[in-house]
Amino acid sequence: MMKLKIKKLNANAVIPTFAHEDDAGMDLYAVENDVVKSGEWKKIPTGIAIQLEKGTEAQIRPRSGLAMKYGVTMLNTPGTIDSGYRGEICVLLINHGKNDFLIQAGDRIAQMVIASYIHPEVELVETLEESVRGQGGFGSTGE
Repeated sequence: MMKLKIKKLNANAVIPTFAHEDDAGMDLYAVENDVVKSGEWKKIPTGIAIQLEKGTEAQIRPRSGLAMKYGVTMLNTPGTIDSGYRGEICVLLINHGKNDFLIQAGDRIAQMVIASYIHPEVELVETLEESVRGQGGFGSTGE
């Protein structure tokens, strides 16, 4: 089993937790009180830093409950934390709701999923193999 090393950068920081045993994402918590005004975005600190194993990343994703109840989500989603990064994890929240969004220290603001990735060797080619889909892009399936 992989171990995720977490360092508290702030005495009030909450260590990420899984709400349920089977959850892929662990909750990230705000470390201080703040307000994201309607129509604005803000970088919200979590007060933690992590150390990932090589070949893994941390994907920072929005919480569906915040989006559904308040219109609050992440501006860059998913955010990627690379294995070499040792700084504080922050969450870039945007408020699409009609009301200002109040954040209290200890509130769950995002979720973090640890994932493996492939680091491919890039090869420049003149042509690509044909496929059934071809160049069909946005809306090509009729939806």
